[in-house]
Amino acid sequence: MRSVLVLNGPNLNLLGTRQPEVYGSTTLNMVEDACVAHGATMGLDVVCFQSNHEGDLIDQIHKAKGTHLGIVLNAGAYTHTSIALHDAIASVELPVVEVHLSNIHAREDFRHRSYIAPVAIGQICGFGAKGYLLALDALNARLEEM
Repeated sequence: MRSVLVLNGPNLNLLGTRQPEVYGSTTLNMVEDACVAHGATMGLDVVCFQSNHEGDLIDQIHKAKGTHLGIVLNAGAYTHTSIALHDAIASVELPVVEVHLSNIHAREDFRHRSYIAPVAIGQICGFGAKGYLLALDALNARLEEM
């Protein structure tokens, strides 16, 4: 089966309780279960990982090369600060879909800049937990083109 990585960054372990008016009431476990189930319908083996530590996320991106065919990434606040994540993505040459639960472009100005977007095949934001499934659909479509 084709394998993809769903990678979640800082504070996403608090989904369901952290600012539900912004991020919804769906927990990270629920998001991951939905991703695994949705991926299976497309013949994708979805592996999920979350960390609050930038280096752990970079390590997972590096390990993805040769293991996974692509990545769905919600880098959380690192989206707006991490050149290191940008460089890691560029280095592994895998298709990456950036996803955010909220519409980062309708929020504070500092959230409008993404260091991930220039090295991603696309960005999905503002659709809540459904955005992960849309990201998997987009990634799968790109993989089928390759």
